[in-house]
Amino acid sequence: MQFEKLDLSGPIKIEPHRRGDARGYFAETFRLDLFTETVGNVDFVQENESLSAKVGTVRGLHFQTEPFAQGKLVRCVAGALLDVAVDIRTGSPSYGRWIAVELSAANGCQLWVPPGFAHGFCTLVADTVLTYKVTSYYSHEHDKGLAWDDPAIGIEWPSLADPETLSAKDRVQPKLAELPAYFDYKG
Repeated sequence: MQFEKLDLSGPIKIEPHRRGDARGYFAETFRLDLFTETVGNVDFVQENESLSAKVGTVRGLHFQTEPFAQGKLVRCVAGALLDVAVDIRTGSPSYGRWIAVELSAANGCQLWVPPGFAHGFCTLVADTVLTYKVTSYYSHEHDKGLAWDDPAIGIEWPSLADPETLSAKDRVQPKLAELPAYFDYKG
């Protein structure tokens, strides 16, 4: 397993080492010792899965506030998507900046999105399935979001991103300038 730090402090791309032969491959997709060594002590308490049937489906940008802030370990198990994390930690040198990683069943990569980041994705193929482990249970009261298309953030979504696929909740999320200071940068 290879852990790659990205342009923003916090999110980490994880690439498995696949050992294959004519039958297929084997890969470790999670090892607590290596994860803890790179990310720190994290306890996963829930695992979620979503299916997006249509190409260009946009979901997000989502996060949960304290005391239910979630770190997410995201993996695509069918299809492909562009996975995005936006730094929303007040005082962070990268506040409002974003990173994107292509996750697919073919590449097996994962993205660690720590608390203090909004998370979203756009599917690149039909019938894309995403699974992710989280560090806090879902809480409707603490479930928040950020506008996926805020020009102040300037995420470069794929041209196939279809705003018609947004949920009712995602159509009315606030822009970064309207977002309360939910997270503080700890350095």
